[in-house]
Amino acid sequence: MRFSGKAHVRWDDLDAFGHVNNATYLTYAQEARSDFFWFQRVREGSTPILSDMVVGRAEVDFIKPIYEGSFDLQVDMWVTNIGNSSFAMEYELISKNGLHARVKSVQVAVSHETKKSRPLTDAERDFLLQYLEAAV
Repeated sequence: MRFSGKAHVRWDDLDAFGHVNNATYLTYAQEARSDFFWFQRVREGSTPILSDMVVGRAEVDFIKPIYEGSFDLQVDMWVTNIGNSSFAMEYELISKNGLHARVKSVQVAVSHETKKSRPLTDAERDFLLQYLEAAV
């Protein structure tokens, strides 16, 4: 199963070349990931989950530039691997003009107290398993 989130493309995301700056695509993935783990759960009356994670790795494949602002991208995301304290995700950033980018990231669960990685809890693992799908 995939989660479908949104990320707003702002006019000031466009750079001197007239397209969305490459670094901004990771912000779009982050905004949708925050909705996935936090905001949509609050809307459903559930407790946010994995609020104590950090990104350990991120990569972007740029497919089609975005040349306009003031609209919402659809960000489809899913989990591709679950480890002891980390998990991998993939994202597709899509608009009416098609697929703009594919993003891959690895998140690591971190203890607020020790600031070190910690094992995923059973509840976190169960949540992630709902969205486990093969990598593209």
